[in-house]
This record gives sequence, structure tokens and C-alpha cells, in this order.
Amino acid sequence: MNTLEHPTVGELVAQDFRTAAVFSKYGIDFCCKGHKTLTEACAKKGLDADLIQDEIDVVLASKSDLGVDFVSWPVDLLIDYIEKTHHRYVEEKSTSLLFFLDKLCKVHGQRHPELFEIATHFRICAGELAQHMKKEELILFPFVKKMYYALKDNSSMEQPHFGTVDNPIAMMREEHENEGERFRKIAALTDEYTPPADACETYRVTFAMLQEFERDLHKHIHLENNIVFPKAKAMEERFSIV
Repeated sequence: MNTLEHPTVGELVAQDFRTAAVFSKYGIDFCCKGHKTLTEACAKKGLDADLIQDEIDVVLASKSDLGVDFVSWPVDLLIDYIEKTHHRYVEEKSTSLLFFLDKLCKVHGQRHPELFEIATHFRICAGELAQHMKKEELILFPFVKKMYYALKDNSSMEQPHFGTVDNPIAMMREEHENEGERFRKIAALTDEYTPPADACETYRVTFAMLQEFERDLHKHIHLENNIVFPKAKAMEERFSIV
């Protein structure tokens, strides 16, 4: 078994996203809590780290063209990818899910009152994510790109109004954790997205969409927490901002 005393769960997923399936299988959070080592994450959940490491080794040893090496991407390209893929996904799917959840509450809410709580959680999530993404698109991401281009051109930069990049990153990480926790509540309320026996097709589709939304959110947060943010910090350390 390879030692995992140093790499964090987030770093392992950053190296090969296929490992995310193993962590998801055991309920190990690789995005919001990706700063923990596998040993630490397993100890907290009472899991066998050796067993999970063996599964990870099998995944890493297998050949696949599905894994994308996001770590090797230049940070400006990765940011564009996040905005055009994950930010747009949140914007588009939020509208549909809010509509379907409202419909479910009206039709099935009397028999399944948990739907109202699910809808409330998702409505808050959609609103918070919309504000969160705007802050990234208007403040943090443009600054990270500026650093990237300044380093490429060997030029200097003025100090941003927020001081160091650590400040907006800390805020983004906290907001990621909030939405990760909110979706953990949604998952629990839906019995891990299992429709009840009397569920209609809309009910089933809505739960499937919620599960897909959570999976996309995990990858979205992972790309930022475990790849973009560390790259941004490393870039800031490479030159003096004047």
C-alpha cells in the first residue's frame, strides 16, 4: 500500500478525478473537506483506510481516456472551463429544479411534507450560488487571470483592494462548505435521492436531477478548492505585488 500521510483527499482527486468515485462510494467529501488525508478522513468515519487505498490503487492502475488532467491546464483555461461548464450548469438547472420542486410541493406535499423542506434548502442554495458565482466571475477569477498574465509577461501588479488572494479564497471556501452542507441535508431528506413508492415520473425525474446537481457541484467545488485556489496562492507567492 502506498502511504497517504501527506497527500490530501483533494490532491488525490486533482491528480486523477476517477478516484472521486471511490471517495463518493464511502461518503468521503473530496471537495469541501478535501484538505484531509485519507487516513484522517477514514478515521473520522470509522472506515478502513487500507481497504480504500487498495481500491484507489486499482483505479489508478487502470487505463482510461475519461480522466482529464485538469492540474496541467493553465489557470486561465481552467477558469473559463469552470464558468462555461459548471457556472452555466448551475444557472440552467436551478431554474428547472425550482419549477419542479414547486410542482411537487403542490401535488405531493400533503403526503410528503419533507418536500417543502427540500424545496426551501434548494431555493436558498440556488440564490446563494448565484451570488457566489458572481463574486468569482467579477472579483476573484479576473484577479487570478491578471496574476497569470503578469507572470507570463514578467510584469508587476498593483495590490488589489482585498489585500491578498487568501482573503477572497477563504470566503469562497466557506461558501462552498455551506452549500456542501446544505446538499448533505437534501440528500438525507430524500433518502439519498430515493423516490417513494407512490412517486410519479416528475417526482423521480426531480430527485434524479437533484442527485446530478449535487455531483456536478462536487466536481465544481473540487476544481476550485483543490486546483484553482492552490494555483492562485502559488502565483501570488512568485512575485511581489507593488
